Amino acid sequence: MNKKAQIRDHGGGLDAAIAQYGGQRDGWLDLSTGINPEPYPVGAIHPRAWEILPDKGAFDALEAAARRFWSVPDGAAVLAAPGASALIARIPTLRPPARAVIAGPTYNEHAAAFRAQGWHVCDDGEGAARVIVHPNNPDGHAWRTPAFSQRLTVIDESFCDVDPQASHIQAAARPGTLILKSFGKFWGLAGLRLGFAIGDAALIAQLRESIGPWQVSGPALEIGARALADHNWADQTRRRLVQDAARLDGLMINKGAALVGGTSLFRLYDVGDASAWRDRLAKGHIWSRIFPYSDRWVRLGLPPAAGWTQLEATI
Repeated sequence: MNKKAQIRDHGGGLDAAIAQYGGQRDGWLDLSTGINPEPYPVGAIHPRAWEILPDKGAFDALEAAARRFWSVPDGAAVLAAPGASALIARIPTLRPPARAVIAGPTYNEHAAAFRAQGWHVCDDGEGAARVIVHPNNPDGHAWRTPAFSQRLTVIDESFCDVDPQASHIQAAARPGTLILKSFGKFWGLAGLRLGFAIGDAALIAQLRESIGPWQVSGPALEIGARALADHNWADQTRRRLVQDAARLDGLMINKGAALVGGTSLFRLYDVGDASAWRDRLAKGHIWSRIFPYSDRWVRLGLPPAAGWTQLEATI
C-alpha cells in the first residue's frame, strides 16, 4: 500500500467545511458519510436508563436481540461495544504482532489500528491476521468467498445490514473469526456509539475483558434492543434505500459521472476531477467525500427526504 493510501482520512468534518465555504450547519447537507439520513425513531427512553449503571439484564437483552436479528450461529458469542471503532482499536491486541493482510483501498482504521500495535500491514499474501471489509468501503465490493487466516480473521460488516443475505455471519463460530457490526450506519444513529463483535467465544472473552464494564450506555442499550427487534422498520428501510440510491445514480450519471460501486447507503463515482466536484458541491453547501489515493473518485451518501431539492439544484 502506498503512502497516500495510508493517510487516515474520514467523512464528516463539517465544521471545517463551514469555516471554508460559509453558511450555517442547518443549511448544509453532509453526504460525506454512509449514514442512513432517515434514522430509526428512538421513541421514549425510560428515566432509569439515564440514572443507574447499566445492569446485566440490559446487556443480556441487547445481545439476545442482536443474536436474533443477525441469526448468530450456536457457538459464536456476541459483545456490544461503544461503537465498532472501539473494537477495531482493540482487535490487534488479541494476537502477538506479525503480518496482517488488509486488501485496499478500504476503511483505513483497520490498518492504522494494526500498525499502532506493531503489526506489519500488507495488501495481499498470507498473514497471521486478515481483515475483510464486506461490503467494502468505498467501492461496495462484496467478498463472496472470503479467505480466512488460521489465527485471526476480521470481517467488517458495518454496511452489510442493507443486504442481510450477503452476510458471512454463519462463519462467526469459526476459530479465530470475528464479525463486526455497526449500529450507526443502517439505523442512522451514529451518535449513539454502538457496535458489536460476533464470533469466536475465546476472542470475544478477551475483548470483553479489554473493553471493561458498563461499556455501553443505558440509553444505547434500550434503543439498540428496541431497534434490533423492529424487523418491519428494517425491511421498509432497505426498500427505501434501494430506491434512493437509484435516484442518486440517475442524477450523477446525467451530469457525466460514472458509477464505480457502492451500497444503498453510499455511492462511489468517477467524476474525472474529484477536487473540482467537491468544491462545486461545497459551494452549494453539500459536503462530499474524496480520497487521498484517487483524484477521480467522489463518494456520496444519501440525502434526507427534505434534501433532494438542494442536491438537484447543486449538481
